[in-house]
This record gives sequence, C-alpha cells and structure tokens, in this order.
Amino acid sequence: MLPMMMAMRSGVLMWVSSEVVDVSASITVDTSTYSARYPFRVSTLSEVNPEDWDVWRDYHRAGRELTHALDRRLQADAGISHPEYLLLLTLWTAPERRLRTGELADELAWEKSRVSHQVTRMVARGLVERSACDTDARGVWVALTPDGRRTVIRATRDHTDAIRAWFLDVLTDDELRAFQTASQRIRERLADDSALPREMEARADGAA
Repeated sequence: MLPMMMAMRSGVLMWVSSEVVDVSASITVDTSTYSARYPFRVSTLSEVNPEDWDVWRDYHRAGRELTHALDRRLQADAGISHPEYLLLLTLWTAPERRLRTGELADELAWEKSRVSHQVTRMVARGLVERSACDTDARGVWVALTPDGRRTVIRATRDHTDAIRAWFLDVLTDDELRAFQTASQRIRERLADDSALPREMEARADGAA
C-alpha cells in the first residue's frame, strides 16, 4: 500500500487516503510549485487544520520518543527490550503466570504471528517456555521461567521509576485524568472495527 500523502490547499492540510483506484489528480505538495500525479480516491480526502495537525504530530512524536526512551532504559537496566518486558509483565500478572498464545495476543493487542515470533526468541533466551494445553489440542501455553520471573521483577522497579519521571510526574492530576479519558475513547473507537469502513463507503457514495 502507498503511504498516506499530505497536500496543502488554501492553508488547510489534507490527508490523502492510501487506497488506490483508477483516478489521478494533480496536487501541490508542501505549498511549493512542485506538482505530482498521485492515484487516490478523491472522496476519501479529509481536511485537517494546522492546529489539529500539530496536536496529532505532538501526540505521535511524544509516544514514539517515550517508547524509545523506555526501551533504551530497559536494555540498560535489565537487558531486555520494551516488547519483551510487556510480554513478561503480561505473563507475570496472569493466573498461574501463563497464557495461551491467542490470549497473549489479545492482552498485548499484537498479531498472533508477532506473538509467536517474540515468544520463540524469548524461549531461546530462557525467559519463557512453551507447553502443550491439555484442554485444547491446538493450544500452547506460554509461561514464565524462573529466569523470566527474576528478570521481570528486576526490570519493573527501574521501569516504574522511568514511567514516573517521564510521564506521571510531567502531567498534573487533571491532565492525567483527561489523558486517560482520551485514551479510552480512542480505544473504544478502534474497537468498533466496522466504523472506518462505513465512513469510507459513506464518503464514496456521497461523492458519486
């Protein structure tokens, strides 16, 4: 799929959907005189004003930079990556310190293939182990090993300090509650996996 493209028209930023159809339009990129022809569905254009774009950009950059900083801290303090820590912590808080692969995928909001690859790497490091599921012939348990338990306990102390220093202490109580509310709304929106396709079709029908 082509990446999302951004065009400027009358001082308003517009997102161009990555959905490609047999339609071409000439757009001016970054307000310069350079014009290029990109295939896109005109009906999926949505206007975003510069102020809203700044909000999205700051949110995206802050989240990315925070994740990278936490990853570097975990690597230095415990010798594990942020994804590895999330998987270990999820198992640590699970009943009997174990979950099936599908349950892990749901808890982490990862694709099952990503979970499978990550678990394979962590099995090789001795952090987790796989075992057959007695109640499901196709199911596989993923559980913490003793090394995995020691690692997640050691990592959590320093990780919690980093979260407090770089996130919790940076925001006021009111800002934290507002951030939580906004995050919950975004998750609820994304959980309605049919919402976006319906909107795309509605826009297409309206432009037809």
